[in-house]
Amino acid sequence: MPISDLTNQSETSKKWSVADSENLYAVNQWGAGYFNISERGEVQVVVQNDQQNNSVSLLDIINGMKERGLEMPTILRIENVLDQRIKELNEAFLRAIDAAQYKGKYRGVFPIKVNQQCHVIEEIADFGQRFNHGLEAGSKAELIIALSQLRDHNSLIICNGYKDAEFVDLGLYATQLGIRCFFVLETPTELPIILERSAALGIKPFIGARIKSSVIVDGHWNENSGDRSIFGLSTSALLDVVEQLKDAKMLDCLQLLHCHLGSQIPNIRNIRSGVLEACRFYTGLINEGAPMGYLDLGGGLAVDYEGARTNSTHSMNYQLDEYCVNIVETIAESLDPLQITHPTIITESGRATVAYSSLLVFNVLDVRNHEPQPLPQALEESAHETLHNLFSVDTDVNSTNFQECYNDALYYRDEIRELFRRGQVGLRDRALADNITLSVLDKIAKILKNIDRVPPELANLPELLCDIYYGNFSLFQSLPDIWAIDQVFPVMPIHRLDEQPTREAIIADITCDCDGKIDRFISPQGIRNTLPLHALNQGEEYYIGVFLVGAYQETLGDLHNLFGDTNVVSVKINADASFDFVREFQGDSIADVLSYVEYDPKQMLEQFRRTAEQAVRDKKINASQRQTMLRAFKDSLQGYTYFEREQH
Repeated sequence: MPISDLTNQSETSKKWSVADSENLYAVNQWGAGYFNISERGEVQVVVQNDQQNNSVSLLDIINGMKERGLEMPTILRIENVLDQRIKELNEAFLRAIDAAQYKGKYRGVFPIKVNQQCHVIEEIADFGQRFNHGLEAGSKAELIIALSQLRDHNSLIICNGYKDAEFVDLGLYATQLGIRCFFVLETPTELPIILERSAALGIKPFIGARIKSSVIVDGHWNENSGDRSIFGLSTSALLDVVEQLKDAKMLDCLQLLHCHLGSQIPNIRNIRSGVLEACRFYTGLINEGAPMGYLDLGGGLAVDYEGARTNSTHSMNYQLDEYCVNIVETIAESLDPLQITHPTIITESGRATVAYSSLLVFNVLDVRNHEPQPLPQALEESAHETLHNLFSVDTDVNSTNFQECYNDALYYRDEIRELFRRGQVGLRDRALADNITLSVLDKIAKILKNIDRVPPELANLPELLCDIYYGNFSLFQSLPDIWAIDQVFPVMPIHRLDEQPTREAIIADITCDCDGKIDRFISPQGIRNTLPLHALNQGEEYYIGVFLVGAYQETLGDLHNLFGDTNVVSVKINADASFDFVREFQGDSIADVLSYVEYDPKQMLEQFRRTAEQAVRDKKINASQRQTMLRAFKDSLQGYTYFEREQH
């Protein structure tokens, strides 16, 4: 960065405030009260202890991690936030139930698939006991997790997914132990298995039926809603289930209706419509003679990743209390005229439960900027004529002719590149042409900031000239939804927020993949393609946080380039605003990830030893050098898969 720019940065930094950073990164919108910026310019997490708020700086937590030898990147979990989300969800439903004089109860269940990590499920099961908060299992492995972790037998286990005999046996044993474990029928073919295993074990099952709602919801998953949903019974299939249960004299086992509208539903009107239709199915089953008693509305409670409070894909146009009130009131209004007893309401809120409690923190390793190098005062007379023409464009750029200069610069640059391909100009001429063109584009980009109507052709010019900040993480391991479904997460520096950011950037990871980048960011004005960041200070780490990543990211992460699981730290914030490291998990070593892809690290070490020993025999190295190489190889096998700063 030129000295003049540094001077300007210093002058403007005096005018910059924490409030400016809060607005720039919209932290008070998406943070939902869990995150804000301290007077020191550091992001802090805010939790409730004994009815009072306590704040802890993320930078203080990172410093504590470094003291314990935990390097970047790291998944940081705040247990208090997870507890608070469970509390807020249950209390919001209780308020809605009291206000509507609803006669039924609320029972939440957490879908294990959303975050299967042991310490997450342990915390949900432990803290959730006070609310009888249960678990949802979609596989045998997840059912085993639920059976081992739930200690409150007033909590529910909801079994979704395809179920074989072994799956059913486990659920029936849970019932025999006194746990209300529901088998939700996804297809008619599951019912004969449940009936056969029930007869064989002499244990009566709790059965639910998942219906296919006709309501098409907004958001990313809308194409899988309505009639195109791949799960759920059709109306005809539901009636077939009723007839089979009647024939088996087990219709009294059918006590639950499951209606899952979709995931991350941003529009409250979709939810109300879906609940209304579910009530019609529930009423129909009552009329068929099923006792019922439970209405499971699945997931769908959204997370406002943008903080925009709209019905866009990554936002939501409602608050938690409104969500609960709409559900409770719709059920009551539908069933009261028919004098049907209010059912226990179940929701399977996963994303909204865990998203806020986790963030990814990484350090920036390097920056590539697209600023032009200083140009000479004049070109040598012997320079190619096209270079002279390009150079004159750079000297002529102004606010009235910038479009013409843009066209001319690209024309002459392409001419030079063609001459280079034919061998008529050299490498230095090619480099000079690229640098002059960059100078022209840089001048035009600055002009565009001060005009009202930007030509469409030039609209993305600032993005083309933005910096690339290289972060020490793997997008595919830690943030796979960014690559897979264009998910947007809040991203921002976690410190230096009392300084004005002077750079516009995208973020690249350290995989050798062009898709390993973050180039869509939230802002108060909507989604933007660059992120304001600070220039790096020599010898100082620069930390960036990606927030609201607690749902799905760890479960879906892969081993692209053999980058493994990151370090994980779980923190509990105390009533005096101190914090404890309650859990620490070392990320995968290189030996770990090699074993995942069927290599044997011990065998690899032996093979390398043989190679080194042969080199000693061939007098390419000596025995001492061989030992140094073997130590380095062995140490690397046990090392972190991510970039490690050299320790001095």
